[in-house]
Amino acid sequence: MNVFDFSLRLNGFPLNKAKDELLRIQSKNSQDFERHIIQKRRDIVSYHLAHNSFYASFIGTIDTKDWNSIPVMTKRHLQLPLEERLSESFSTKTVYVNKTSGSSGDPFVFAKDKFCHAMTWAIIQNRFGWYGLDFNTSKQARFYGIPLDKKGYYKERIKDVLSNRFRFSVFDLSDTAFEKHLKKFESTAFVYINGYTSSIVQFAKFLERKQLILKTICPSLSACIVTSEMLFDKDKTLMETYFGIPVINEYGASELDLIAFQNQKNEWQLNSETLYIEILDSNDRILPHGEEGRIVITSLYNKAHPFVRYDIGDLGVISEHSTLRLPILKTLIGRTNDIAILPSGKKAAGLTFYYITKSIIEDDGNVKEFVIEQLKKEHFKIKYVSTKALSEGKINTIIQEMINYLEDGLTITFERLQELKRSKSGKLKQFTSLVTKE
Repeated sequence: MNVFDFSLRLNGFPLNKAKDELLRIQSKNSQDFERHIIQKRRDIVSYHLAHNSFYASFIGTIDTKDWNSIPVMTKRHLQLPLEERLSESFSTKTVYVNKTSGSSGDPFVFAKDKFCHAMTWAIIQNRFGWYGLDFNTSKQARFYGIPLDKKGYYKERIKDVLSNRFRFSVFDLSDTAFEKHLKKFESTAFVYINGYTSSIVQFAKFLERKQLILKTICPSLSACIVTSEMLFDKDKTLMETYFGIPVINEYGASELDLIAFQNQKNEWQLNSETLYIEILDSNDRILPHGEEGRIVITSLYNKAHPFVRYDIGDLGVISEHSTLRLPILKTLIGRTNDIAILPSGKKAAGLTFYYITKSIIEDDGNVKEFVIEQLKKEHFKIKYVSTKALSEGKINTIIQEMINYLEDGLTITFERLQELKRSKSGKLKQFTSLVTKE
């Protein structure tokens, strides 16, 4: 029995209809596909202008026939009570309601109509199917957070059962916990791993210390899919070595959809079926493929809530070789609020120097995890978890490399901790800037 599909339909999500719509879109030739996308853009704007007073007020008197003139929405525009943002004929009882993680600093509650949410699952199942993974039959080893309140906890556990998955805690990353994980992998025919990048990386490091290959312990494993946090090449290589399976990179947003998924050519293929994705500059002008800018997304199917030219808060580059039908995300730089503003006025992508520091700080396997915080323009703190404290020589090397990459006159301090603080969902934010003004 297809329990996962049945549970979605039982909750009012028309999954079969969504799968049929997805097949219809994917069967179009290039010219028909382009016409389809342009029409869907017009339709969703027209729908919200006619049926959503919040969006009509947001648009004002702008000529919507010119796509470039349609204003860009941000998370802050949406920080109003959900009831004020819903389209006519929808209520909180008739839609899918959830909230963003708040990783951008601007959390809010959002809604999707049930067909739109079914389309999300149709896309996810389609992409997982590229690797022979089936939500109804493929057992998932899930590395995610879980609510700690009793109601939320048991709700997620029930969903895990219905979704054919077992959840491993991302709040305990000790060797003792990982030993228990190994026993579960030994006794369970897991087909794939799915979850937060940082937690799965720690499990791979544990296997490295033990010199174990996970697939020899759990031969049924065929893939690992990581999401929600940045995946670095070095970590991907580590996981593929000690898991013995391919590692697949996923990029999504709960309020929208699956945004990009690594295809069999090792490209990050953008979702062109249910989303329209643009790269804009700081003045909201569309940038040509190959140039870095803000990722702005239109949800083509969400009638309950407008996400039209929505700035997700990330920076990226679409490949020069992309087409409307097959767009490829060449680079995901990170969140716009992950930019370090330095005393001289220079800006640097936080994850970039996190990556440089990472190559030094983890080269001997002593440091398990670390994060960087910018407390002031001139002050950075590195918090880390390690077997033993960093040596003075290592600290001096890290400080020098940070200064070389950024600029002189910086203060770099270190704090060794027993564990790093994660968000309530279990995610780990690698770089945080507390500098809010330039």
